[in-house]
Amino acid sequence: MKALILDGKVADLHETGFEVHSSMSWVDCDDKVAVGWTYDGKTFKTNVIELTAEQKLNALRTERNKFLRMSDWTQNRDVTLSNDADWKTYRQALRDITKDYKSLEDVKWPEKPE
Repeated sequence: MKALILDGKVADLHETGFEVHSSMSWVDCDDKVAVGWTYDGKTFKTNVIELTAEQKLNALRTERNKFLRMSDWTQNRDVTLSNDADWKTYRQALRDITKDYKSLEDVKWPEKPE
């Protein structure tokens, strides 16, 4: 695998290099390298940002809150649902999600009632 380097960044990946402008160069790389990574002349570095545990938990809460907002209508006093208990259980499971999960990577969301 070859990485096309432009201004210290991987601009493209290809099995074999081909002729390019002199401002670019092909460099051998393994199949883990991705477009957008940086290259300092010796080493490829990922552009993926590692989040702290607190940032991961905040991202989980943000997503959870979105699901809660999308189901807020079920809790209005003038809405009568035949499966009201199911909605209450679903919404409680959403509120409790951070007890069992600390990031979006492995969360198993409760099923929304029909």
